[in-house]
Amino acid sequence: MTAKLDPFAVAPSLMKSWMGTSLAIHSSLEPSLVGLVEIRASQINGCANCLNMHTAAAREKGETEQRLYLLSAWREAPCYTERERAALGWTEALTRLSEGHTHQSAYEALSQEFSEEEQVKLTLMINIINGWNRLAVGFGLFVDPAAAKSIQAKAAA
Repeated sequence: MTAKLDPFAVAPSLMKSWMGTSLAIHSSLEPSLVGLVEIRASQINGCANCLNMHTAAAREKGETEQRLYLLSAWREAPCYTERERAALGWTEALTRLSEGHTHQSAYEALSQEFSEEEQVKLTLMINIINGWNRLAVGFGLFVDPAAAKSIQAKAAA
């Protein structure tokens, strides 16, 4: 796939702010949970770029192949904690919001596992990954995970 444009080149100050916000939100919850949320939203949105980057990052942080492979069927797989299940349910409910407002049961599970502050952090994380998915799919981006780390380091500076 050929990129339509490079948002970092076209709007560098906004993209630096977006990246900074993304990194701040990303670091507000446990890394393994964030990785699962990023991957699951990216699966739903069909974002090859984000799936490539976030599965590689999850593996680097010790995520197992089993949990990565079973993520699209997390409801039936016994390898996720109740906290992770609540986060994945909330991720799906918000990512698929246009399919109908069926998020009440997901919120009930969320509220059992997450403090109110954590609920806000997770919801922001879901919004961030959905935003990245839309940037990548919309502009045809595909960034090598090593190059993405370089971009993140520049944005953090």
